[in-house]
Amino acid sequence: MTGGTIYGVGLGPGDPELMSVRADRLLRNARHVAFFRKAGRAGQARRIVYANIAPEAIEFPMEYPVTTEIPLGDPRYNQILSGFYEDCAAHLRGLADQGEDVVVLCEGDPFFYGSFMHLHSRLAGVVQVEVVPAITGMSAAWTATGQPVTWGDDVLTVLPGTLAEEELVDHMQRTDALVVMKIGRNLAKVKRALDRAGLSERAWLVEYAAMAGQTVTRLVESRCETAPYFSILIVHGQGRRP
Repeated sequence: MTGGTIYGVGLGPGDPELMSVRADRLLRNARHVAFFRKAGRAGQARRIVYANIAPEAIEFPMEYPVTTEIPLGDPRYNQILSGFYEDCAAHLRGLADQGEDVVVLCEGDPFFYGSFMHLHSRLAGVVQVEVVPAITGMSAAWTATGQPVTWGDDVLTVLPGTLAEEELVDHMQRTDALVVMKIGRNLAKVKRALDRAGLSERAWLVEYAAMAGQTVTRLVESRCETAPYFSILIVHGQGRRP
């Protein structure tokens, strides 16, 4: 393949100082920078790197047509988002075909619950695509608790809070250490699942890990029924140690 390269650049959990050297170099030299955001918002990924992007860089904000307005199970949800990702991929492909490199900003790691994956699946094999890995939000979250998340032979399970309560309970009962992502409006359901799995006393809720406004709270002390988008729940393993 010839032409430009699309870089999916992981920015880490939110603190610009936690970005990789390669991510910083690509950003500072980027002629084209693309990033996802909710309509009417600046975009969290863009805010993280406001000081790293050259003033002359051409920006391409990709605004989600829908976020929580339609239930995930509604067929329209996938249909609308699929068209959105197709349009975004087509724009990036057009730039690459003209020989332009594009840096796509990705919160956390591009291959971990990130929107960039939907672009990658449409662009890989069509144009040159490279992924720059990064520290995940969950790593920043368990670090914020001041405790190791796994010991010895502990098994770590990562769950999306969007799962049905019965599925959450089933997975929770079969693991040693736990991370729950995508909490938001699912917090009450996740709390019930943790109670049923007998893990509530060991759970920590971390909001805005490695960002301004970071909070770390034992879940049993939280009275909230919802959580901010940037929230992660941690249950530490208690495994073998010398």
